[in-house]
Amino acid sequence: MQFASRLDHVETSAIRELFKLLGKPGIISFAGGFPDSALFDVEGIRAAVNAALTDEPGAALQYGATEGYQPLREQLVAFMAGKGHSDVQPADLIVTTGSQQALDLLGKTLISPGDKVIVEAPTFLATIQCFRLYGAQLISAPVDAQGVQVDVLEQLIEQHQPKFVYLIPTFGNPSGALLSLERRRRVLELALRHKTLIVEDDPYGDLYFDTAPPPSLLALSSQVPGSRERLAYCGSLSKVLSPGLRVGWLIGPAELLAKATMCKQFSDAHTSTFAQATAAHYLRAGRLPATLERMRQVYAERAAAMTQALRRELGPAIDFEPPQGGLFVWARLNGAHAPVKDAAEWARRALEQGVAFVPGAPFYANQPDPATLRLSFATVGLEKIEAGVQCLAAALARS
Repeated sequence: MQFASRLDHVETSAIRELFKLLGKPGIISFAGGFPDSALFDVEGIRAAVNAALTDEPGAALQYGATEGYQPLREQLVAFMAGKGHSDVQPADLIVTTGSQQALDLLGKTLISPGDKVIVEAPTFLATIQCFRLYGAQLISAPVDAQGVQVDVLEQLIEQHQPKFVYLIPTFGNPSGALLSLERRRRVLELALRHKTLIVEDDPYGDLYFDTAPPPSLLALSSQVPGSRERLAYCGSLSKVLSPGLRVGWLIGPAELLAKATMCKQFSDAHTSTFAQATAAHYLRAGRLPATLERMRQVYAERAAAMTQALRRELGPAIDFEPPQGGLFVWARLNGAHAPVKDAAEWARRALEQGVAFVPGAPFYANQPDPATLRLSFATVGLEKIEAGVQCLAAALARS
């Protein structure tokens, strides 16, 4: 068969391919980016499902508006208001089939072949694949523990004049980086100064451990007049309620939402009304704060256990910053102290020892760093974290 030429520059996800190897019994997986299914509020979701089928079965089971189920849009506005987004209205957002569809809609509506788009280095792998599918030329902006390096970002904007900039400011995937408040303000200022659209992806912002993160770019935009029109925001319930519901949303300027809605009509007509009605009833019931509190506590304990085990078992062989939230530890093999420099080789040896992680190279759009790796603590209990890190150390010693 002759396939579309746009497929020439993309390939299947390295992470998804790795999952095919995880069926062996006894594998301890630090590879996935999933929330722990044991933390899902099944009782609350069941009650929401029953309410959707009892109170409004016709609406929940029927076709719906492409922009989204209105009661859910109203609940999402209330949810956002609780996080400092006091000026968001239902008309300011459309409901998407997960936040990944929001990214796809941005690609469809904004990217023409050859357009330049700036992304972080490293960044979410699916974003790299999605934007390349639409023909984008990706430009990488470096990230440190405080998020994207804004001085370099501004230089790249001046040099390349991108169609937009894509950032995960809060507990990024895979870096776990948290963009500082000062840098957030500077990002908004340079967006306004250079008339550049900033896409803020925020799936992990509610999963902080000790201290709440700085306000999102969207929330801060009121402090930089005019910057709101240079922002698009992608939200999701996947990491905090259930990824199986596939409920996300896109906030942006009215002109952008209109084009995105048109493209969504061509794709899936609308996100499942049944899933939307379920999410609306769940949010209305007020159970999410308690669910989030439990998730934060469990993930904080697991993150602490992993960082302590990594330091104890691997010592100076890897460098990393302890995460302040999210689902990941981002690390780098220290060439001066590690027997190997290639995380992919280490991953192969680790799988033989019964533990899996994701090498970091696929998370770079350009000039991948083969010494990097991503470890997820989200779905692994404390005892398995200890055992898994011991296996990592054994695999590194064998390398």
